[in-house]
Amino acid sequence: MKRIKRLVSLGFILSSVSLALVGCGTDSTTGGEGGGDKKYIVATDATYAPMEYMDDKGNIVGTDIDIINALAEELDIEIEFKNYGWEPLFSAVSSEEVDFAVSSITITDERKETYDFSDPYYFANQLILVPEDSAVTKFEDLKDKRVSVQINTTGHKVVQGLLGKTSSKIVAVESMPMAISEMLNGNADAAIGDNAVILEYKKNNPKVALKTVEDEEFEKEFYGIMVKKGNTEILELLNEGIAKLKENGKLKEITGFDVE
Repeated sequence: MKRIKRLVSLGFILSSVSLALVGCGTDSTTGGEGGGDKKYIVATDATYAPMEYMDDKGNIVGTDIDIINALAEELDIEIEFKNYGWEPLFSAVSSEEVDFAVSSITITDERKETYDFSDPYYFANQLILVPEDSAVTKFEDLKDKRVSVQINTTGHKVVQGLLGKTSSKIVAVESMPMAISEMLNGNADAAIGDNAVILEYKKNNPKVALKTVEDEEFEKEFYGIMVKKGNTEILELLNEGIAKLKENGKLKEITGFDVE
């Protein structure tokens, strides 16, 4: 009985010490000497060069990453990026595994039903990539062809509008590099994606006989930082940072153009 009492007493002491440590701020989401400032966890899909990708050392880099780092500097906050992949980053935001996501995410009415978005920080449009000898000169030419896209992206939606939502001619894969590979392997006649990504691939692969096709039918799209629906605290913080980057010219310095 005395042994049991001693064990209970020891358990109570250990519990008390644990609670004391928690009270002292040992949580991994707090900063070290910065007075307990929160670290913001950011989800991305690092397969989308030049916007977000892995460098030779395994670091997540790219235009989006530069923008978030600049924003963090303006707001004096700490940021940690995590490479979730495209589809999983949406559920990561919903479940609050992360604080927000940045990954060339186009602001759409459909997405706004489930998530909130910051003010726009970048704009883009869709671009068609085809073999150099392809007869495709406009979007309409793809009507009877197989088209590869990254699943659940704007490009996917655009192609669904042309070929039909359940068309077997749509080759929807997990990443844009995979979509381009499907075309190169002959499983698709064309690939469609955001212009920055298509142009970056073409620039980095000059020996691959490819050409790009623009079409006025593709509307300008605006990227936003995605947060959980109703999380006004983070949304207001992000918009404050974006406004500062626009005012001081740092956003234009990173992107090369003005975003209204």
